[in-house]
Amino acid sequence: MLYVMETLGNRRLLVVDDDRKLAGLIRDYLTPMGYHVELRHSGPDGLAEALATSYEAVILDVMMPGMDGFEVLKELRKKSDVPVLMLTALGDEADRIVGLEIGADDYLPKTFSSRELLARLRAVSRRSRIQHDMAAPKELCAGTLRLCEDTHTVVLGDDPLELTTLEFAILAALLKSKGRVKSRERLIEEVSERRFDIFDRSIDVHVSSLRKKLGDDAKSPHFIKTIRGIGYSLCEPETQNFSQA
Repeated sequence: MLYVMETLGNRRLLVVDDDRKLAGLIRDYLTPMGYHVELRHSGPDGLAEALATSYEAVILDVMMPGMDGFEVLKELRKKSDVPVLMLTALGDEADRIVGLEIGADDYLPKTFSSRELLARLRAVSRRSRIQHDMAAPKELCAGTLRLCEDTHTVVLGDDPLELTTLEFAILAALLKSKGRVKSRERLIEEVSERRFDIFDRSIDVHVSSLRKKLGDDAKSPHFIKTIRGIGYSLCEPETQNFSQA
């Protein structure tokens, strides 16, 4: 028995179960909850359907003829990290451990209540969304400028920029304080491991090089602005208001 839930406005749920009566009861319960439920009645058909689309969660029954739930899960895990809730009539702890070790996210005995099924579906889906958000590369943006620290890439519009390590660090620090003034001393502390003298002008040289790569004019910059006597600020293009960092 394989249940797959997808959030696409009206949520789609695929039920694969050789027990047609039970599959129908699940459909009757979940349809009023906002799910569009479709039925399949074998492991291979359910696996093919699960791999055909990006799904939010899978509930997988162990006891199916021909291709059981463990086999389905093994094949699914070769191509997908979709959350899996295993559903089984087996009460043996060893069977539960096997399912969890090969990639199941949760286990539910087949003597479940409808409310518990729904709650566990929501729980594995919620955990998956949180993990996905944490794993997704985080971008720092200003207008069409995008910097990703995870991949160490910078893109302006559709064009990738080649920056030195220090230029990348300067740009990241300014983006993190977007709209606020960053003093030269504070910027130096954040981007360099070595000590700078407060009169060391090398940071200005790196900022000047960075501006050229961004296509900025120092007299009329789109991104990095010099705040006389204080430091620098990076703002959305055409934004002129600043506050002290």
